[in-house]
Amino acid sequence: MPIRQLSETMINQIAAGEVIERPASVVKELVENALDAGASRVEIVTAGGGLNLIRVTDDGSGISERELALAIARHCTSKLSDDILDIRSLGFRGEALPSIGSVARLSIRSRTAAGDSAAEIGIEGGRVSAVKPAAANRGTTVEVRDLFFATPARLKFMKGERAESSATSDVVKRIAIAFPGVRFTLAGTDRSTLELPATGDDPEGRLQRVAQVMGAEFPDNAIPIDATRDGVHLAGHVSIPSFTRANALQQYAYVNGRPVRDKLIAGAIRGAFADVLPRDRHAVTVLFLSLDPATVDVNVHPAKADVRFRDPGLVRGLIVGAIREALAGAGIRAATTGAAGMMAAFRPGSAPFGHGGPANGHRSYEAAYRASGLAGFEHSPQRPLDMGYGDAQQQRTGFGENDQAAFETGPLHSADARASRGEPAETLLGTALGAARAQVHENYIVAQTRDSLVIVDQHAAHERLVYEALKNALHSRRVPSQMLLLPEIVDLAEEDAERLAMHSETLARFGLGLERFGPGAVAVRETPSILGETNVQQLVRDLADEIADNDTVETLKERLHHIAATMACHGSVRSGRLLKPEEMNALLRQMEATPGSGTCNHGRPTYIELKLADIERLFGRR
Repeated sequence: MPIRQLSETMINQIAAGEVIERPASVVKELVENALDAGASRVEIVTAGGGLNLIRVTDDGSGISERELALAIARHCTSKLSDDILDIRSLGFRGEALPSIGSVARLSIRSRTAAGDSAAEIGIEGGRVSAVKPAAANRGTTVEVRDLFFATPARLKFMKGERAESSATSDVVKRIAIAFPGVRFTLAGTDRSTLELPATGDDPEGRLQRVAQVMGAEFPDNAIPIDATRDGVHLAGHVSIPSFTRANALQQYAYVNGRPVRDKLIAGAIRGAFADVLPRDRHAVTVLFLSLDPATVDVNVHPAKADVRFRDPGLVRGLIVGAIREALAGAGIRAATTGAAGMMAAFRPGSAPFGHGGPANGHRSYEAAYRASGLAGFEHSPQRPLDMGYGDAQQQRTGFGENDQAAFETGPLHSADARASRGEPAETLLGTALGAARAQVHENYIVAQTRDSLVIVDQHAAHERLVYEALKNALHSRRVPSQMLLLPEIVDLAEEDAERLAMHSETLARFGLGLERFGPGAVAVRETPSILGETNVQQLVRDLADEIADNDTVETLKERLHHIAATMACHGSVRSGRLLKPEEMNALLRQMEATPGSGTCNHGRPTYIELKLADIERLFGRR
């Protein structure tokens, strides 16, 4: 078959296959155009999930009549200078409008501030109509009808109306977070309307916009992030470890104001929270990276959702370090959803989860209870052993004077506990976790502050304390290593061997001694003693893969931390051990002084706090 030039329509349809995946992609491109035009108000209307109709109206600068024909021509844009590395706008490729027009019925009606009237142009399946006069206010209205009518095969891959509408809503929310000074409205045929009023571009306004999108409870359970390293600035908010979600959909990342879904950023967030979250839970984050446009490539894919950093190790290190530092500096905090879960459990007439649901119509409490992760306690692996559910005698154990007398027996095992003797009760009530009042079911410490009741899981709390102490020991000095009787030779690709050799000093600090062994191989002479017998070949290959991806040696650190976590779990105060009051208070004080002690090594909460006002509401006092 001879080589021939493809038609302009076919070229645009090929481009549309990359740029326009679904209706949400169209909304993204059109909203970004509106924002690049300086709009302060963006209105989106959809029908049929966006397949029948998408209309985006803005009050931006508009397009002049003489430029309307260029606006729908391929690779025509007003947003890019002669330097492809200096991209400071959301759009720049000049592909979106001609791509949409090649697979749908597109019309653009626009008027500039200086124009006496508006003008309109249309394109249907690649066929362009003439520019004609129209009536419109300043700004632009882009209307897309019958999406993919010109490529019916693509319609077979579309999901239902509800799924497409949900994807569109998510796109609008992601963009809206980056532009809090702009008002967004989204309306669909299901008569549901998303309204996001402008909140302002200052830090307070940005947090208000985040609350509009992510829920009013997020600011109360979030920690601010603000860090700079080598010209890269990171700002935003991350949730406290006890405030999590079942998936990563509420992790929002922005690079120079552009919403992205980047594997490096997602991996850095996972790494930063690795010690404090369960494997099946995810942090809630909103992170803004600002850096020189020349050091990041946003032209990786036509959809512009992927980026590449010139120095990925710098970016990853900044994110991990900033989040961990923020978590350490935030002190001990419990998620506000924990109190809602307790309210649901204690409210009279509410059946336990799995036994019919709450009575008296308190469904909001049930929802909060489920969200808190505390539901189904009698079936939970977090419960202490031998609690004796169904045994009335054991259920009564804990608050009687005879039971509390056990606190006065036995030696005082903790030096920290001895240090807390004689501390005035009034002083303890003013601390974050208060003064210990009782131990129930031989695992839960009940404490009192001036305005709340605190319940602490003694095993989970002490497990975190021991783990943090072990981690500090690992990082404060060189990790002890064991010499191999015979060096282990690992064959690798030449570039992987070179990368490992470049990181040999860092690896040696963590107990792994290796050196080059000819072309495409390394010789491992020492391994960390704490790992015991380990698969050296697999460890080295995993490290080589990670260095290639992220230029870090986090795999080895994570393995050492996993061993430390296991040691902490087996070496901490066990469930079922009676503690003296001094020991309980010492444990509370150590928790207050230890970063991340709000969750155990497995990500479960170490304590729950119930405010006095909530307790009074339970008893009808408020």
